[in-house]
Amino acid sequence: MTHTVLLLDSLPDWVISRLESLGCTVIVKTGVPETEHAALLREVNPRILIVRSTKVSRAMIEAASDLSLIIRSGAGYNTIDVAAASERSIYVSNCPGKNAIAVAELAMGLILALDRRIPDNVNDLRQGLWNKKEYSKAQGLYGRTLAVIGTGNIGKEVIQRAKAFGLHVIAYSRSLTPEAAEALGAVYAASIIDAVKGADIVSLHLALAPELKGVINAEVFGAMKEGALFINTSRAELVDEAALLKAITEKKLKVATDVYPQEPEKSGPFQTPLAAFPQVYGTHHIGASTEQAQNAVAEETVRIVKEYLQNGQVPNCVNVMEKTPARYLLSVRHKDKVGVLANILRVIRDNNINVQRMENIIFAGAQGACANIQIEKPLSQEQLAALTGSGDDIYEAIITELKD
Repeated sequence: MTHTVLLLDSLPDWVISRLESLGCTVIVKTGVPETEHAALLREVNPRILIVRSTKVSRAMIEAASDLSLIIRSGAGYNTIDVAAASERSIYVSNCPGKNAIAVAELAMGLILALDRRIPDNVNDLRQGLWNKKEYSKAQGLYGRTLAVIGTGNIGKEVIQRAKAFGLHVIAYSRSLTPEAAEALGAVYAASIIDAVKGADIVSLHLALAPELKGVINAEVFGAMKEGALFINTSRAELVDEAALLKAITEKKLKVATDVYPQEPEKSGPFQTPLAAFPQVYGTHHIGASTEQAQNAVAEETVRIVKEYLQNGQVPNCVNVMEKTPARYLLSVRHKDKVGVLANILRVIRDNNINVQRMENIIFAGAQGACANIQIEKPLSQEQLAALTGSGDDIYEAIITELKD
């Protein structure tokens, strides 16, 4: 059986040959206008869709009847309509942590660039101007304080590099504990405000979630030191842009950003109000764009496809419920024989009970097994007795109430 894989963004050439070696028919369609994506999905009808920057809409998902796995070859997945995929029982996976070093390297580069005004140095030199007196004004990094907001894979890599520069690090993340902060070599902050108020430099590394849109707001900027450095290599949506523009003027913040609201999909003209400020440096959303990072992400993409096709497992899946709404667990110890599981499921169905998760464990020798089935309501004792009494293939059937 061959499996059709559709790539809507460029990946290294070797990815195609690796996927073909797994029995895949790979179709590459880059540069297709967004308005034509749904029609393309309907025409190709892939089993697996792989994207990097391309947005995956509900219309695209509903257009491909065979689609069963969407892979974002990158860390985030906010560009994919996960709800639509979940409704159609389609796995969504990503490649977290594979570009963490690349983004951390850029964050440190932007910090150095702001402190030493490297882009302005280069620009003046290219214009034929020598201005050592002006560009000798820099504070340096050693002994200063960096607030790292978000301590996921990227935040951890930033902390490691910041310590090498002799920076004192304050760390905040919603899941961070004082013990975990100490293990990272950082001072624990209980809130974003607590983290930024004593910092000379603030570097943002939160993952985007709906509740975090605009979380770096006027209150946060108001708590920052005058003249502090603010770095964003995460997501533009995390920052209240109006509050940032005001803070640049009123608090004389120096800003470096790799991300912007409403970034264009292709190279060409682009306007941002941030560009009007000489103390703002910007890069072109290149945080993950190193050859090392792209190869690591590509390797992870191939691994996800391989695990899915060969073992039915989806590494890094983001839309499978860890805890189902099921309230009861039916455990059935039985002989590993044809038809036993079917009979168990028939009894559940006949009693109008929905199965919400199940696992059938096979014991050594493949003679015995145990089915653990999460269900929304319990079988009665009479129903259990009928199940165990249906033959000698079932040893025991018990119901346990699941606890939170």
